[in-house]
Parts: sequence; C-alpha cells; structure tokens
Amino acid sequence: MNDYRVSVNSLVAFTARAGDLDLRFTPAPSAIEGIAGHQIIRQRRRSNYESEIRLSGHYPGLAVSGRADGYDPDSNTLEEIKTHRSDLSRIPENQRAVHWAQAKIYGWMLCQSLGLSTLNIAVVYFNILSGEETAEPRCFTAKQLQRFFNQHSEKFLSWAEQESAHRERRNTSLKAMPFPHVTYRTGQRELAEKVFLAARDEQVLLAQATTGIGKTLGTIFPQLKAMGERNNDRLFYLTAKTPGRQLALDAIEALRKACYDLQLRVLEHVARDKACIYPDRACHGESCPLAAGFYDRLPAARAEAVSRRWLSHEVIRDIASRHTICPYYLSQELAKWSDVFVGDCNYYFDMSALMYAYTVINEWRVTVLVDEAHNLVDRARGMYTASLDSRALVEARDVAPRSLRKTFDRCWEVWHRSYRDQIEPYRIHEVIPEDLLKSLQRLVSQITDHLSEKPAGNDGLLMRFYFEAMLFIRLAESLGDHSLFDVTVDDPTDPTTETTLTIRNILPAPFLANRFRAAISTTLFSATLSPVDYFKDMLGLPETAQFLEVAAPFKAEQLQVQIDTKISTRYDDRPRSVAPICQRIATQYTSRPGNYLAFFSSYAYLQHVHDAFQRSHPSITTVAQRSGMSEQERASFLSSFTDTSAHIGFCVLGGAFGEGIDLPGNRLVGAFITTLGLPAKTPVNEEIIDRKSVV
Repeated sequence: MNDYRVSVNSLVAFTARAGDLDLRFTPAPSAIEGIAGHQIIRQRRRSNYESEIRLSGHYPGLAVSGRADGYDPDSNTLEEIKTHRSDLSRIPENQRAVHWAQAKIYGWMLCQSLGLSTLNIAVVYFNILSGEETAEPRCFTAKQLQRFFNQHSEKFLSWAEQESAHRERRNTSLKAMPFPHVTYRTGQRELAEKVFLAARDEQVLLAQATTGIGKTLGTIFPQLKAMGERNNDRLFYLTAKTPGRQLALDAIEALRKACYDLQLRVLEHVARDKACIYPDRACHGESCPLAAGFYDRLPAARAEAVSRRWLSHEVIRDIASRHTICPYYLSQELAKWSDVFVGDCNYYFDMSALMYAYTVINEWRVTVLVDEAHNLVDRARGMYTASLDSRALVEARDVAPRSLRKTFDRCWEVWHRSYRDQIEPYRIHEVIPEDLLKSLQRLVSQITDHLSEKPAGNDGLLMRFYFEAMLFIRLAESLGDHSLFDVTVDDPTDPTTETTLTIRNILPAPFLANRFRAAISTTLFSATLSPVDYFKDMLGLPETAQFLEVAAPFKAEQLQVQIDTKISTRYDDRPRSVAPICQRIATQYTSRPGNYLAFFSSYAYLQHVHDAFQRSHPSITTVAQRSGMSEQERASFLSSFTDTSAHIGFCVLGGAFGEGIDLPGNRLVGAFITTLGLPAKTPVNEEIIDRKSVV
C-alpha cells in the first residue's frame, strides 16, 4: 500500500484541534490583506531571509508536506506567520495550539532537511491595523520536534490506514457494482455510456434527456463506476432544488440494495438553518451546548459516522445528538471524508463555496453531476448579484455606535449626491462612481475595525448591511461586461426618496469557469439544455464540452393535450378566469378521477383559484403549495400522492414541485397549466432580453 499523503494543515486540523467550536464573528483579514501582511514581515527581515519553503516529511505509511512561511538562518528561527485584525487576546487558546502544532511540524521537517540539531520557532501574529507583530520564540531540539512529529503522525496514521483500506474496498465494490434493474429504460443506457466515457476521459458533458428515462440513476451509476476505475476522490451531486437531493439518495439506495455491502460513504448536506438545533444561540461554547467541547467529542462522532457510511441529514442529526455536538458542523467535517456529496449547487459554485474550497486546498480529483442544469444559469446569476438599499444604510446608521455615525453620514451624502438627479425610476449606469465606492469601502473598513474590537452585541440591522456591503464591494472589484450596474429610485419626484444600487450578474461564465476547471469531469443534465451553445457560453464551459441528446421514449398516443382558448389568463382578466378554470378542472377530474397537479404563475393566483375551487367543489380533495414551505411540509405534500389517492395539487410554476419530482407507479394522471411562466415585465428583464450580445 502506498503512503497516505496529507498536508501539514490537514494533519494538525485533525490531530491538534480541541475544545470549543467558537464562531463568534471576528472579522478576519481578507486574502489580499493576509498576503500583504506576510510581505511586510518579509520586508522587515534580513536579505537572506527565506520564505515559502517547500518541506516534506515521512513517517512509516504517511507522507506529509507543506510550505513554511519563513526561516531566518542568522538566528536559526523558523516563523509561522498569522495575520489578525483584533485584540490578540481574542484568539482562542485552542486555535493557538493549532498554530503551534503547524510550526513544530514544519520545524522537524526543516531540521531534517538542513541537518539541524536545534531550532528556534516563533509563531508571529501580525496586526494588519496597527502593523504590530507579536512573537514569543521557543527553542527546541531536533529530537523534541521529531517526537512531536511522530506523535501527531501516529495519531493520524490509524485514520490514514483506515482511509486507504476504505478506498481500496470502495473501488473494488464499485467495479463489481451491477446495474440495479434487469434492463435499462429506453435511452438510459446511451446516457450512462456517455457519462462514463466523459468521466473516464475527463471531459465536460451536457446531456439533454426527457423526464421519464431515469436520468438520475443513469448519471450516478456510470460516475460511480468511473470512480472505481479511476480512483477518483469525490463525486459531487449538486441540485438546484430540494427534491433533487432525495432523487439522488433514492438512486444510490437502489445501487446499495443491488450491490451487497457497497463500500460507499454518502453524505447529504443541508443548509445551516435546516440543520441547526438551537437557532437562537450563537455558535460558541458559552452560548450553545453543542459548541462547548465540540472538538473533544468530534473524533468519536466522526468515527461512528464513517462506519455508518449512509449519512442522510437524519442520520447525522442522530449521531450528533448521541455525541452532543452540532450536526451542521459535523456534516461539514464529514464532507472531507465522504465519497459522494449530495447538496445544493451553491456549495460548489457560490463565491465562497465550501466544496470548491476543499477541492482546491486538498487537490482532490472530483467529478461533478449537476441535476436540472438549466436552473444553474439563474442560480449563478443570483450568487453573483448584490444590492444595497439606502433605507438599509440609514437603518444601520441609526443603530450603529456613535464612533461610526460620521462615516455613515458621509457615505449617505455621497450616495445621495450621486443619484439625486436621476429622474427615471430605473437606469443602468456604465460605472459606479469612484467616490461612492471609496466611501463604501471606508465605511466597511471602519465597521470591520469596530467588530474586531466588539464582536458581540451588535444590532442585526448593522450586521445585515455590513455583509451586503462587503459582497457589493467584492463584486464591484470585478465589475465588467458580465454584469450590469443599475439604480432604482422609488419616487423620482422626491429628492429624499430611497434608492437601490444593484450589481446584477447577467453572464455567470467568468465566475464559474474556474469551478469547471477544478473538477476533472462535469456532467450537466436536464430535459432542457437547448440551444446548447447558449448554456456553454452562459456557464463558461470549455470549447471541448460534448453534447448528448437522448431521444424521448414516449409515443404520441401516450399524451393528450387539451387547450381551452375561451379562458383568458392575462393579468387584467384573471378575476374573471377563476370560475371557468375551476369548472374546467372539475370537469376533467370527474371524467377521470385520479391525481392531478394544477400550476399557476403566482401564489396569489393559485390561492384565488384554490379558495374558489374548495367553495364550489367541496367533495374533491385538494392540497395546495404555499410560500416558504419547510422540507418536511414539502415531503408531506408529495407523500399525499399515492397509488390509491385521488386529489388535485395546486402548485406554482417554477417552484419546488415544478420539476425534479418522481412519483413512481400510477400516481399522476395529468396536469393543468393555467398560465405561462413568463418573466415579469420589468426594466431589468427588458434590458437583459435586449442585450443579445451578452445573453
């Protein structure tokens, strides 16, 4: 068995972390500020100071490597540099222990490389605000450092051996894994073969295949076969809507049943607000009991989880409950050790995406499946769009400490001056005024300094504006032809009216291209990926991306389409349309009772028709989608459709039940599309449509 390879950072994160989970908000330096801090330290050192030293070490069965920050040969001092922007005393002791563990691991590898018998080591904390550096050098013998290295390597080795053995068993079982059904559906085999070839040959594939051929299983099965053949690290199954997660889990469960003892760890990762047990508590040991001692109890919980292998969010919650730790951050930890990650597409494509960061840092070989990929364009646009409201600025100013109010006032003055003469309710501007952007940057910088000194007890309005402003500034730094900058004025006749500034992404490609390059292979699949050049251009896919269109397996006689041209559903006609729509639905249901879905263009329209239908046809059972349904409520909605039920579900076009819903058996007789799901007629949508050179 080859040595297990691990970075210094990953090693000490596993072996040296202890104590509480502490996520009290203390603004950390940005990546640019961190780089600048390291450069300042280097400039203060002698000319023969060595920086970014590539080092490696070996322990039987383990290969450790990384880059040490700096070494001063004159004083024989190795430095581990950490930038910060707050009171040094606020850095928790358990975090300092990790810093020192890093430094000492690097110290042994340097002693081994240079043949040193002793070494001075210093963890240098550099305050980017004051320019002050704080260090306390300690002297170690090479034997002390070697013992430390061996202790941590030994502590990690059993886990590394377990992981290596798991990888071998996983690959063997995946190679032997059979297709779970006797035959493929029409078109399913063609899809599976193309997905396997794309994964094997490290290509990008867009697959257009109609609903009903089994796309989920037809893409997961070949990707897992390729994982076994190519020894890939991870498969990310990414969805744009919640029901897609369950379809993926159902498909993998079918494979588990078909393959005895399938050695595959599958993680379902859900959003923090859905996983959190104590949403009213802050994420630190003094507030939340699940954060207290988190890292002390994590090893046992992690060990149980990887032995369970099937890690749905219910299983994770159960494990976390038994070990009294936070289920969300347990799930984040398990994302490092799972073979299949099932979660929302933002975990890989968002600006601060967790799984993309893990992929880059750990140099994973990952393959990516994107379910209902036609949604990714709009989802990505949302990820790289930011708005600032002048009302939010004023509200944040009113709750901010007095030391910040002058800066808030100056920012408001520049903001107001910039757009007080705009007479249109909506206008696209070519640039963001430089003085406005500088004013916002200055305000964010001062809020950051304040939060560094007082991270707790700040009003939610201040924090909300702060995060929105940071995103706005970050996107402003990369503003180009891929985005619009527009200003909306509530009342152009009122010089004191509220205004909204928006950086609105139109072309996500510049932001997503790196995501696709980081994966060795990506398959994007949907029933609607035409025209293919549109999706390639919008998403930033490589020119070599392949396209597959699977022929529909259905016959024309299987579909009956009825069009009623006498009912107008134009906006102005909708009040008059309610009664005839109710009668049309009731007539169809009476002629052939069963399960139906009726789709409407808005919740308001849905509610009007549903209320009227209940009054006029109380004997017919109905269920209705509502805004903001929880996952449990969505599951309950779907579970009401059975082989023996007969009722009508009222839904919103484009909502959670608009696609990605699998109702096996004879559960669904038909659907009513009462209105077209056209975009609202707004200046923004008209501008997007007009910009044909971009879209």
